[in-house]
Amino acid sequence: MDADESRGARTFALVWFGQFVSLIGSSLTGFALGVWVYERTGSTTQYALISFFIIVPGLLMSPVAGALVDRWDRRLAMMLSDTGAACSTLAIAILLLAGRLDTWHIYLAVGISAVFTSFQYPAYMAGITLLISKKHYARASGLVSLAGALSYLVAPALGGRLLVTIHMSGVILIDFATFLISLFTLSVVRFPPPPMSAEGKQTRGSLLQEAAYGWFYIRARQGLLALLIVFATANLLIGLASVLMVPLILAFTSVKVLGSIGSISASGFLVGGAVMSVWGGPKRRIRGILAFGGASGLALAAAGLSPSIPLIAGALWGLFFCGVIIDACSQAIWQSKVAPDVQGRVFSVRSMIAQSTLPLAFLLAGPLADYIFEPLLTPTGPLSHSVGRVLGTGSGRGTGLLFIVLGVALLLTIVGAALYPHLRNVEDELPDHMARTPGEQESVVKAPAAL
Repeated sequence: MDADESRGARTFALVWFGQFVSLIGSSLTGFALGVWVYERTGSTTQYALISFFIIVPGLLMSPVAGALVDRWDRRLAMMLSDTGAACSTLAIAILLLAGRLDTWHIYLAVGISAVFTSFQYPAYMAGITLLISKKHYARASGLVSLAGALSYLVAPALGGRLLVTIHMSGVILIDFATFLISLFTLSVVRFPPPPMSAEGKQTRGSLLQEAAYGWFYIRARQGLLALLIVFATANLLIGLASVLMVPLILAFTSVKVLGSIGSISASGFLVGGAVMSVWGGPKRRIRGILAFGGASGLALAAAGLSPSIPLIAGALWGLFFCGVIIDACSQAIWQSKVAPDVQGRVFSVRSMIAQSTLPLAFLLAGPLADYIFEPLLTPTGPLSHSVGRVLGTGSGRGTGLLFIVLGVALLLTIVGAALYPHLRNVEDELPDHMARTPGEQESVVKAPAAL
């Protein structure tokens, strides 16, 4: 490892640590706010609206955020993101201490925070591209996933205890302190500027043109577009399942067991992140996506086969483990193929499209389970004497059938992806950004001038 590579690795490690600490604080606050809203309103709808306001404003802001990230220093973009989120958190703490906090304040605050956080993902991922060598992209993505997994595991257990001892105001102030730690780590490092590419030179224009460029860039590269469609479809299917996991499990067991299954299955994130940070994934990343994507479909279907605690816990563990491997392999492909100076725009649009199916999943999950699948497998339902002989009948069995349908749909999506040549050969058809030559400039995609 040469001096520049070693320096970049140390910078990444420090930035990763700051983001990890901040992520734990944000997870604690998210847990505390959810508890606070549900305890005071008793409304599942008002509780669920927190997730809506966390996701949707960021999705809408993503293209503009990505264009600005490509114009700015990526480190400063991350600092802006942390500062805006910290101010939103502090505003909630002030209102709470003043006894004036209301539910709509929380929706507004998390929505504003989501707008600032939309800068975080493209700046962080594009920054990693500048700091470490190409061969370590998947390992870095594994470490990022590991940080997310640790925060996901720590937040409920630690948050519950902190709410009892220092109450919600204390939890929020801890979150604010973690933002300061993240800002400090960013303030003491420097990111190298991205090399100017043909794409970057030829697509300079108005902010609106640059925001739209990410979509035109992806659309012109059939392999990347197909990969994005696969992820959007997978997010829809897995998003439906994520909403229904709790009803599936509580249909035959207790809340205590639900918590145990959640902890066991969530450890799949942790193990997957650790494995990827050491292994780095297969040499051909697309094979990792297809292989573990197929395994995810099988795991999702297995979770619906029987009201068995070991089966469901194991299936969900496998689903989460595979998800980390898939995300790391995908991230490495995008980082390798997209020029660093346009990654902000491209990654923002990629994130927006991939996650755009999640709100639809949240809206469809309940009606699908309650009005279509659950009635099919009641003791007197239409499928009680056929499918019911295998899956059983009664509460939760219709939801189990839905899990099987979702798993099969995911498996078929992966099979279709494997049969599409542009996706299967995406790593061969598209040159790595460092390998591009001036002769390739004619393939650059421009956003229409009308934009």
